[in-house]
Amino acid sequence: MNLHEYQAKEVFRKYGVPVPEGRVARSADEAVAAAEAIGGAVWVVKAQVHAGGRGKAGGVKLARDLAAVRSATAGLLGQRLVTKQTGDDGLPINAVYVESGSDIAREIYLSLTLNREKGRIALIGSAAGGMDIEEVAEHTPEKIVTVNVHPAAGLQPYQCREMAFALGFSGAQIGEFQQIAMALYQLYLERDAALLEVNPLIVTKAGKLVALDAKINIDPNALFRQKDLAALRDVTQEDAMEVRASEHDLNYVSLDGDIACMVNGAGLAMATMDLIKLHGGNPANFLDVGGGATAERVTEAFQLILSNANVRAILVNIFGGIVRCDLIAEGIIIAAKKLGVKVPVVVRLQGTNAEKAREMLAGSGLALAPAADLTDAAKKVVALASKGKS
Repeated sequence: MNLHEYQAKEVFRKYGVPVPEGRVARSADEAVAAAEAIGGAVWVVKAQVHAGGRGKAGGVKLARDLAAVRSATAGLLGQRLVTKQTGDDGLPINAVYVESGSDIAREIYLSLTLNREKGRIALIGSAAGGMDIEEVAEHTPEKIVTVNVHPAAGLQPYQCREMAFALGFSGAQIGEFQQIAMALYQLYLERDAALLEVNPLIVTKAGKLVALDAKINIDPNALFRQKDLAALRDVTQEDAMEVRASEHDLNYVSLDGDIACMVNGAGLAMATMDLIKLHGGNPANFLDVGGGATAERVTEAFQLILSNANVRAILVNIFGGIVRCDLIAEGIIIAAKKLGVKVPVVVRLQGTNAEKAREMLAGSGLALAPAADLTDAAKKVVALASKGKS
């Protein structure tokens, strides 16, 4: 789960990470009042969306007077910001963050995330921080410094100092960097983060280190013990169908294809999508109904995938281990009759009570295409989806 910048910076403050003074605003009047309260002569108005690349997309405005604060805010609120990370539809701007201007001497990139290959938390930094960090990673990866933290020892001061030297810090800045890195590591652990990112961590012209931006992504599996952060969730920044799926404990991810998939088990779901692609089709979604799928959950899943107007065919692929295939078949029949399914449905059922399930589907009077195995199912659903295009 992502936090907005203004929310992330509030968390940063609690852990002693220096950030500029700023306030969130949801109207032009609130933005002007925020700028007046902050004081100074220069402010930055930032669109609050769950995506990077805001600066290049026009989502960050410099204002040198209150009239410019008002104009920038009015021009952003109510719009949709399109960046490299949002897709063509962009994300809605429902709030802006008004922040005091900063005198920037240098921009540094700093982040904490999990290095899955090493099985360790990685502290990542680059002296080439700022808006072009993606290009740095792609074209000059040698400019990126990584420290893998031993889980038993934790992040050590000497590791922070080594990275500080690599990033070109000197004097008092080394101690400042160590304090920031250690605070972020503590935050990462205590708040069950999946990603912390500061881009940029600036060096001001006075030589001070300040987190000019803040990104926090919380492990969704840990939200039950991070209730204060879970309360900050902004569903307007998420895919509407994915939000709806989460309300029914369905694991759903929207894709841009036309073949809907309903599968039990994440691994089997991935394999199903691979087979569809192999045989020339394009999945419309990833949908894992879980190992404990019920008739009710299958019905909800059908409702969800049929709300996607791009769907031309559906592939149901269930392995009955924990769940019985006849219960899944019951759910398919109920859903198909209740919703009046008009697109072809291919069903592959294997495992507990699979034969009984196939008999139920055959006697349902519904146009459900049975499949002998997964390859057969993939070929059939791709062919049926192709017919729907003509």
